[in-house]
Amino acid sequence: MLGVERIMPKIKTHKATAKRFRYTGKGKLMRTKIGKSHLRRKKSHRVKVLFDQMIEVENPGSKKRVKRLAPYLGKKR
Repeated sequence: MLGVERIMPKIKTHKATAKRFRYTGKGKLMRTKIGKSHLRRKKSHRVKVLFDQMIEVENPGSKKRVKRLAPYLGKKR
């Protein structure tokens, strides 16, 4: 077919990954802690506060996997 341009397909973002990870302003990949979604009534207040903090992802394999699953996560708009 002449005159038809081929367009690269868009890469789809894995939505569950996009909801669980964030990039900081300096570019560090942060993740949420486990156990914060439900069954929190029996936990102490101190433990519940600690659940709200995010942890840096240090494993290079995990960083690579998140980058592949959510390619537009770190992009500035």
